[in-house]
Amino acid sequence: MAHIYGDPAEFKDDMVAGFVSAYGRYVERVPGASAVRRRGGARQGKVSLITGGGSGHYPAFCGTVGQGLADAAVIGDVFTSPSGEQAYRTAKALDGGAGVLFSFGNYAGDVLNFAAAQERVRAEGVDCRTVLVTDDVASAPATDQGKRRGIAGTFVVFKTVGAAADRGESIDSVERLARKANDRTRSFGVAFAGCTLPGQREPLFTVPAGEMELGMGIHGEPGIESVPRVDAAELAETLLRPLLAEQPDGADGRIAVILNGLGGSKYEELFVLWKSLSALLDRAELRVTLPEVGELITSLDMAGASLTLTWLDDELAELWAAPADTPAFRRGAITEPPRFEQVATGPVEDAATVTATADADSIRAAGTVRAVLAAMLEAVTEQEAELGRLDAVAGDGDHGSGMVRGLRAATAAAGKTDGGVGATLDAAGLAFGDRAGGTSGMLWGVLLQAVGRSLGDTGMPTGQALCDAVRAGIADLQRVGNAQLGDKTMLDALIPFADAFAAAVNAGTACATAWREAGLLATRAAAETAALTPKLGRARPLAQRSVGSPDPGAVSMALCLTAAGDVLASGRGDE
Repeated sequence: MAHIYGDPAEFKDDMVAGFVSAYGRYVERVPGASAVRRRGGARQGKVSLITGGGSGHYPAFCGTVGQGLADAAVIGDVFTSPSGEQAYRTAKALDGGAGVLFSFGNYAGDVLNFAAAQERVRAEGVDCRTVLVTDDVASAPATDQGKRRGIAGTFVVFKTVGAAADRGESIDSVERLARKANDRTRSFGVAFAGCTLPGQREPLFTVPAGEMELGMGIHGEPGIESVPRVDAAELAETLLRPLLAEQPDGADGRIAVILNGLGGSKYEELFVLWKSLSALLDRAELRVTLPEVGELITSLDMAGASLTLTWLDDELAELWAAPADTPAFRRGAITEPPRFEQVATGPVEDAATVTATADADSIRAAGTVRAVLAAMLEAVTEQEAELGRLDAVAGDGDHGSGMVRGLRAATAAAGKTDGGVGATLDAAGLAFGDRAGGTSGMLWGVLLQAVGRSLGDTGMPTGQALCDAVRAGIADLQRVGNAQLGDKTMLDALIPFADAFAAAVNAGTACATAWREAGLLATRAAAETAALTPKLGRARPLAQRSVGSPDPGAVSMALCLTAAGDVLASGRGDE
């Protein structure tokens, strides 16, 4: 567990401030963003590699910013993807005119948020591409590699891209090499004990004595299978076997290898394991190029290790061996002077907003919106620990803290807005998405903004208008998240709510009564998600573990809908 921290909610910000202070000779803050970049900023005419993800994985991601590797890393809260706004600001600040490549592990929150950033920077004329890393063989079959998670193999892809970009390759060439490295990289991991979030006393999962978890990810989630613990020689075979089974056609036997510690296993233990692995690789007639044994992408204090193999050719071997100099990873000596001149960039300006003229009715109704958000925050705060517990069953255990962060920011932003309903919800949605990050942050931001657009800034919202607004929110959620009813997501509470609310309003039931009755149905629907198997997101690889436990997103949605109904029924917020 973490023993050194101040306010657990500020752990990421405190960590980044300390990191930049310690390694200012390498990195600096990206102005206006939760990100670090190479000291001096963007380089004219150079492709910029931007990596990123949640904190808790050091040296990924900020520790590998520097020459021969990443140009910048966008940093989210522990095990939580950074927001689309932070990724956008970082891309704008790192644009040197040759294009920007985003690369990160294939996790739903990262995919949603970086995609939103890419769309924005492309609209502003920046050539922005994305390459997802999908190396974890435990998370999906070989026939469905696009659904695999990215774990320690992300380092191989970042090293390849960083070296190619530093020698002046074009954006087309850099993207091609990134995809090639990913296609030829495979990883598999094992855990002996779960990790513990800062401020918490219990780990996200426990491993029974004498057992180990096979196929875990890097976000504190458990593995896909519990098996008896074995000695180093047998463990080496267990890790290597599924990787050798996917040797690509035409491979000539050259490999890059990473034996990666997850944060709670000593280097000496890894060297013992490497002794057995090295013998197995020799027996398989594989030629190892510059193996790496140590911590490159961790999971806080998780005890365990992962093994990564990349099948090299001449092109990839040269890039793997190229020099690098970063706070956490150094290889060779960089003797050539920098190829590219620095580009001075300042903070990215906030997007200009056009505030609609609101009438008196909408301004008065905005008071109810603020009261609703405050009630949601209170309800979720009371259940923060339980939401985290539900999330830890097949995820990273941060859903409660993320919802609290998002609602706290949304409530504060709404309180600073003096316009109508639409403007108030728009401000709340932007703040929620930016502060919460992750999948929930993105989706709740989308939902609040869609509802706000539908309701607008004129008139007192009617029951029918609320029905239409909720439907508009659902449509945007499905467009962005690609989820359907039955996928075990927040929609499994929201869609039944919307159907029941609309039916009651159409039957002539008073709006507040209809909302509260529909909220009861949403609560039942959320509980019933326990019987469902997740089809999307981080819980998908652990689908069977999730059965029997309700979806935390559906539970928090029901809590929020119920809190809103209480406000509507009481008349709180009316002016």
